[in-house]
Amino acid sequence: MSARAELLLGFRFGVFFFALGVIPNPIDIRFRKVRGLSSTVKTQPIQEGGQNLYTQHVPVGIEHGNLILERGMVIGSPLNLEFNAAMSLFSFSPSNVLVTLFNEASIPVAAWLFMKAYPVRWSTSDLDAEQKELLIDTLELAYGGLQIVRV
Repeated sequence: MSARAELLLGFRFGVFFFALGVIPNPIDIRFRKVRGLSSTVKTQPIQEGGQNLYTQHVPVGIEHGNLILERGMVIGSPLNLEFNAAMSLFSFSPSNVLVTLFNEASIPVAAWLFMKAYPVRWSTSDLDAEQKELLIDTLELAYGGLQIVRV
């Protein structure tokens, strides 16, 4: 029996918000698009005395972009209430967010855990009387840390 690498498709995924240890209703796990699954090592250049041909770069920290989620506008969503509290009342309840990738058999094969995530931007697509397009909400979250899990 030979082992073979499986190439994964990026359209079977779920987004799970763990606010107060509770998973939200099924409406709040379905998103059209997820962006921001990345980390970058920040470096600082250091010049060596007498060395003019190159500069050393040393790692100084990890930088994360924001997690950006897109979905059709949903009415009656608990997640909307959380974003509304942040944007209208400046009241934040950070939660952990797990983005999970599934294979064709619905088995988790990879995940990204965003720790202490909180809303920083909420926008809705333009209203246009000449277009019959789905109204899209874009939810953007900052977070304290990222853990990548490969199964």
